[in-house]
Amino acid sequence: MTGPYIDHIGIIVENMDQSIALFEQLFGVRPVSVKEMHDVGLRIAQFRAENVDIELIQYTTKGEGFAREVMGSKPGINHIAILANDVETSAVNFEDKGAKLMQGFPRRGSHGKVAFFEPESTQGILLEICEHAQRNWRRSP
Repeated sequence: MTGPYIDHIGIIVENMDQSIALFEQLFGVRPVSVKEMHDVGLRIAQFRAENVDIELIQYTTKGEGFAREVMGSKPGINHIAILANDVETSAVNFEDKGAKLMQGFPRRGSHGKVAFFEPESTQGILLEICEHAQRNWRRSP
């Protein structure tokens, strides 16, 4: 991989089933995966587009929790994820350049290792770097 490559855009939704139906109707595609992440209280649907994936995210628990602390609760576009060959090395590189790693990261995400950075250190953008445990499906940048 050369240069930054956007892996996915995360969107928080209030109703996953309605959101999946809307995306299917608008774009004519079904999600490539729908996963429950019980340990952090999330349900995630992944849609694949030509040049970027779209990740719909629904909270499955009420109140505060690790995921809400990281991503907040407001529905809508939430974060941009950049693909990394090695999250831990990239996280150190980002920190060396002034980005502040959120507490508890890197850690396992829905597809592999992820790291989020404090928006205060990235001009207000919730930035994620991610790597995939299985890359054989990943398109070339």
